[in-house]
Amino acid sequence: MSRRRLVEAAALAVCAVGAVYSSAGSPPDAQLAYIGPGAGFAFLGSFLALAGSLFLSFVSLLAWPFRMLWRLAMRRHGFRHARVEKLVFLGLDGLDPNLTERYMAEGKLPNLSRLGNTGTYRRLRTTFPALSPVAWSTFATGVNPGRHNIFDFLNRDLRSYRPELATARVRAPRRILRIGRLRIPLSRPSVEMRRKSEPFWKILGRHSIGSTILRVPVSFPPDRFEGRQLSAMSTPDLQGTQGSFSWFTTEGTGRKYEGGNRFPLRRATDGLEGELVGPDNGFLENAGPLRLPFLLRGPNQDILEIAGKRHQIKRGEYTPWIVLQFNSGVGVAVNGIARFLLTGTGASLSLYVTPIQIDPEKPALPISHPPYYAMYLAKLLGTYSTLGMAEDTWALNEGAIDEKAFLEQADSIKREREAMFFSALEHTRRGVVACVFDTSDRVQHMFFRYLDKHLDGTGAFGHVIEDLYRDMDRLVGETMRRAGAGAAVMVLSDHGFCSFTRGVNLNSWLHQNGYLALEDGAGESGEYFEKVDWSRTRAYALGLGGFYLNIRGREAKGITPPEGAAALRAELVAKLTGLRDEDKNETAIRQAYASAELFHGPYADAAPDIIVGYAAGYRISWDAAVGKVTRHVFEDNAKAWSGDHCVDPHLVPGVLFSNLKFDAEDPGIEDMAPTALQLFGVPRPDWMEGKPVFRLA
Repeated sequence: MSRRRLVEAAALAVCAVGAVYSSAGSPPDAQLAYIGPGAGFAFLGSFLALAGSLFLSFVSLLAWPFRMLWRLAMRRHGFRHARVEKLVFLGLDGLDPNLTERYMAEGKLPNLSRLGNTGTYRRLRTTFPALSPVAWSTFATGVNPGRHNIFDFLNRDLRSYRPELATARVRAPRRILRIGRLRIPLSRPSVEMRRKSEPFWKILGRHSIGSTILRVPVSFPPDRFEGRQLSAMSTPDLQGTQGSFSWFTTEGTGRKYEGGNRFPLRRATDGLEGELVGPDNGFLENAGPLRLPFLLRGPNQDILEIAGKRHQIKRGEYTPWIVLQFNSGVGVAVNGIARFLLTGTGASLSLYVTPIQIDPEKPALPISHPPYYAMYLAKLLGTYSTLGMAEDTWALNEGAIDEKAFLEQADSIKREREAMFFSALEHTRRGVVACVFDTSDRVQHMFFRYLDKHLDGTGAFGHVIEDLYRDMDRLVGETMRRAGAGAAVMVLSDHGFCSFTRGVNLNSWLHQNGYLALEDGAGESGEYFEKVDWSRTRAYALGLGGFYLNIRGREAKGITPPEGAAALRAELVAKLTGLRDEDKNETAIRQAYASAELFHGPYADAAPDIIVGYAAGYRISWDAAVGKVTRHVFEDNAKAWSGDHCVDPHLVPGVLFSNLKFDAEDPGIEDMAPTALQLFGVPRPDWMEGKPVFRLA
């Protein structure tokens, strides 16, 4: 056995023995795109369940050689009809065909150009709406959203009208032993995947064809199948949100931001002190969140003391991942990880702390399959980000970090992902390796405002998006080199991109046109429909893709009779299609679509009743997305988040490159799952709607 293999085996053994989940806490108030996955984690499992997990880990380790022999025998059988030995899906989230084709024509993307010339390149149809959780769910399952149940980042609770995460839900343990203030969970929380249907890797697994699925969105909790998976989008942080940063400053007091909080750095005798807020203490009634004090010491306050350890901080540079242990006070602790960034000088200091993420070496929730796979990767490659939406876009939006710090963070996360991906390519001789890089999406969201400045030669960050595309091209070239001869390689994006300069408040439009009512005397509402009069409201908007009718018998306070819903829907579609922004003399909404014409399947009724296809440059406003009514329908988008794809899907197709020539002239993202099955000689299920892009004899 080679030295490399010995290291891997040792890492695997350590991980298997340590495959025991810890604990975590409940989420704070919901915020757009940062809504927690459910009622909170509480603490996973009883003490007996934890001991049982440890025992099962030992059993799994002892049985590992026998399982490996069995799998080797079955895989020989499973590959007997395969057309390829290995299939690689390289997902570059948000890579736009217009920019890709422009840069290829300018000779700036040699690897993608070569791939398209020797194989095939096509634009790739995206989903309605063109949102990542929707599109990647269709990629995995080969069906329309009406069959996989993911229509947006957010759903609404039909009883309260408040938003909830569309993709996952965590419920507290049902059985709890109460002894005074002490709360001891006697059962595990339930962790529910809300995506329905079945991903192609589970189907392949039943035919003894293994897959390694790395950070493909909508994979929390991970699937159980023949293979390995690391969760991605919807994996929460330790507070149960989709990513809440902490920003400590010597100026000002505590304040809430979208996606985070600002806290004071207090003067102490020997430095500056602060306190990190962790998960709720589920063991003690009304104990609130666990807290972890820290101290900045030294002449320049660049020595961080936290959790009993001392770390040297270089001002303006991120620390490595630091392990943070939150103690419940009853002998149970939960681990998280975070990175720290110290900025400023003299009396004006700031300390940015990334969202406190699940520690992959001691995961508080199931973030991988098998459970020890996350730990194995950490032992083999080092600690890495586990948060589903890892790049902290809100910290840049709110000014906690600047553009340079954001780019450094995004690059670090990308390099972590590359190490995992390249390791999987190296050690997968047969089967599927799929990995999604979302750097391309996050950077375009935040830097699209600089794109035109590069063309006219101005702007310090005008080159960022071109550099991003060049770097993705480098990644493609490295992937081709490492994939090996005979591997089928498919490079794809789930959607494209365009600018976002103006927001459309659909709730304000519904209010001004008599479809949504406010309480008497109110001119505006708060978030989550505060001050909305549901007894006079026929329609309301929430989320990014569309809006809903307030239907009697479906919503708790619905007033629109079911038999009148079709007529109301048609009326709203007609009025919103071609909606003009008179201040700019532009069309804001290209086309509104009745969902009944887009979706079919057992979950179609869960969709927004109307999907809104915005024109380029427009998107639902930030306020409308969280159920707020303002006095203006149109408003400028002043945030750093300046690029988007929440527009008419016809405007933002993705890209599809293959090193094998294929025949489909108009491929859609729903065609990827059946293509994977076809390449391994596995029959496509009748319920799968996509078609393989290859015509193979």
